[in-house]
Amino acid sequence: MSGVAFWVEGDRQPVTIIGMRYPLCMRMTLTLDDDVAAAVEDLRRAEGIGRSEAVNRLVRKGLQNREPAAPYRHLPSDMGAFKVDISDIGAVIEKLDSEG
Repeated sequence: MSGVAFWVEGDRQPVTIIGMRYPLCMRMTLTLDDDVAAAVEDLRRAEGIGRSEAVNRLVRKGLQNREPAAPYRHLPSDMGAFKVDISDIGAVIEKLDSEG
């Protein structure tokens, strides 16, 4: 089961991001998969840091290593000759209505 819940911590003014308001400081409850939780614990123990700091470091590292998305490439395909004369839109609509 996965879930995320937010609690506001402190009395700082919220910020607006793309029309939504977020507090500057917030607490979050996350459900982590076992392998992710193990990575957090390994880093926490190795560096002597808290869980929040370990999660922040791992998330930042993951964000830095993102590969750019491949550019979109349209692949056209031949659909054959037109079955109707598309220069007369009225005839096209009439043909479509009669087939339906």
